[in-house]
Amino acid sequence: MQRRLAYFGERRDEIVSTIRELVEIESPSDNKAAVDRIAEAVAQKFSQLGGAVRTHRVEDFGNHLQIDIGLHGKSATKPVLLLGHYDTVYPLGTLATMPCRAIDNKLTGPGVLDMKSGIALMLHAIAALQDWQGDRARRNGGLPRPVTVLLVSDEEVGSGSSRAITESLAKKAAAVLVLEPSYGPRGAAKTARKGVGEYLVRVRGKASHAGLDFQKGVNAILELARQIERISSFTELPKGLTVNVGVVSGGSRTNVVPAEAVAQVDVRIARLKDAAGIDKKMRGLRPFNRKCKIEVTGGINRPPLERTAGVAGLYAQAVAIARELGGKLSEAAVGGGSDGNFTAALGIPTLDGLGGVGDGAHAVYEHVLISELPRRAALLAGLIERI
Repeated sequence: MQRRLAYFGERRDEIVSTIRELVEIESPSDNKAAVDRIAEAVAQKFSQLGGAVRTHRVEDFGNHLQIDIGLHGKSATKPVLLLGHYDTVYPLGTLATMPCRAIDNKLTGPGVLDMKSGIALMLHAIAALQDWQGDRARRNGGLPRPVTVLLVSDEEVGSGSSRAITESLAKKAAAVLVLEPSYGPRGAAKTARKGVGEYLVRVRGKASHAGLDFQKGVNAILELARQIERISSFTELPKGLTVNVGVVSGGSRTNVVPAEAVAQVDVRIARLKDAAGIDKKMRGLRPFNRKCKIEVTGGINRPPLERTAGVAGLYAQAVAIARELGGKLSEAAVGGGSDGNFTAALGIPTLDGLGGVGDGAHAVYEHVLISELPRRAALLAGLIERI
C-alpha cells in the first residue's frame, strides 16, 4: 500500500490537471447544455479506460452518464458502483470571479470539492488498478472486479430525474462507494446522513382594502405566522429531526389585506421510521382562523443514510486500508443528503464521503487540499480491489 501511495504521489500533478479541466467546464444544474458538455468530456475520459458508456438522456436536465468496465453479459461477480454527480450550484460565469487555481496547498474553483475532484479520483483510481493488474484480469476490463460508474446531472436539485437509475444500478451492485466530499479537515468518511424533506405550506385568506374594508379581509400572513410557530415546534433534536421554515412570502401591497402567504419548509430526519410521523404532522395542519384555507404539498424526497451493518462493514475495510497507507480514517454523521441515501435505504452497503478533502462546498472559498489527493486515490483503489 505504501508503494501504491507513492505511485499516486508521483501522479499528483496529473490528478490536479484532471480536476482543473473538469472545474473549468462550468455545469450548473439548471443549464442542460452546460451539463451535457461536461458529460461528453467525462464520457471520453472513461472511454479511454475501456469503459462502455451509456448515456441516459433527459429532457429537462443534463444527461446522466453510466460507464461499465468489465461487465460482459451476466457476470457472476457483482460490480462495485461508484456514484457521483457533475452538476454544481454555481451559475455560468462564476469562473471569472472564482477561478480554478492552485494557491499553496489549495486548489480552488466552483465545484472543485463538490464534487469534480471526486470524479477525477474515480478516473485515476481505475487507471491505476488497470496498470497494476496487467494481464491478470482482462475479463474485468483490467480491474480486479467489474465496476459501474454513475454520474448524474441533478443531484444538487433533488435527483428527481436520476433516482430511478441510481436505485436500479445499486440493486445490481455488491457495494456503493460515493465520491462526495469527505467531512472536515481530516477527511472523515460519512457513515450516516439525514434524510431530506421539502414542504410548501400555502395559506389562502381574503383580500380587502386595509383602510376602507379592513374587517372584510382575512389576513393570510397572520395565519401563516401562527402556523410557523406550530411547524417549528415539530423539531425533536434528540431524534435528530429538525424542521426549518426557510423562505416566507405573501401579500401584494401594504394597503391590501393579504389573500395569500406561502412558506417553504426544510425537514431533516436521522431515522426512516420518523418519516411517516412528521409527514402526518405537516399534512395535519389546520387553520387557527377558520376563514383561512391551508394547502400542504411536498414530502420526504430523500431517505436517511443510516449506519447499518453493511455501512459499518465497508467503513471497517476503509479504516484498515487507511491504516496500511500510514494514516487514520474517522467517520461522521452529517445533516446533508446525497444519492448515497437512496442506495443505503435499499439495504446496499454504502460508504459516502470518499472524495476530496477540503472545505467551502457551495461557498466562494471552496477548495480541495492537493496533498491529500494521492491518499484519497489510493484509498478508493484499495476499496475497489477488496470489496
